Amino acid sequence: MGYVLLYMTAPNREEAESIGRSLVERRLAACVNILPQIQSFYWWEGQVQADSEVLLLAKTREELVEPAIAAVKEMHSYTVPAILAIEIKNGNPDFLKWLDEETNLG
Repeated sequence: MGYVLLYMTAPNREEAESIGRSLVERRLAACVNILPQIQSFYWWEGQVQADSEVLLLAKTREELVEPAIAAVKEMHSYTVPAILAIEIKNGNPDFLKWLDEETNLG
């Protein structure tokens, strides 16, 4: 079984908290961490943009990535939200067991 870290950004803390709580409540992630302020520079509509954003890090199972992405896109205010799945190659076996248990509805 594979595990991933979902890297996501949101425009503000309220939206990040709503997304994070929903992912955990729906068992699409075992845990979501919110880092309250990051500075982002990116291309959008032909210009370099600079914004403050909030970073979300969600721990989940590989097979839940697609439904998690779909859920985030439904809730997100951005036209093209950043949602990246980063493979977890290794980790504390006890934590990975807990992650599996908290995201396994079957």
